[in-house]
Amino acid sequence: MAEPKVIDVRTVPPPHRHPLIFSTFEELAPGDRMILVNDHDPKPLYYQFSAEMPGQFEWNYLEKGPDWRVEIKKTGK
Repeated sequence: MAEPKVIDVRTVPPPHRHPLIFSTFEELAPGDRMILVNDHDPKPLYYQFSAEMPGQFEWNYLEKGPDWRVEIKKTGK
């Protein structure tokens, strides 16, 4: 299993964050993981993943503030 790719969006302008996160997720092979680093709880992103990619990911909080870290694993496709 590959090391998880770390995506730190704290310095990315907000309109560019979700497109960057989704494009990175799309590049993952099934079973691979990415670590998202954010300056707030990315719960809205979780809901977007749930709506657009149901059953294709696992979401695990690694750190909850002040910097938020979430492991997102690709499970499908």
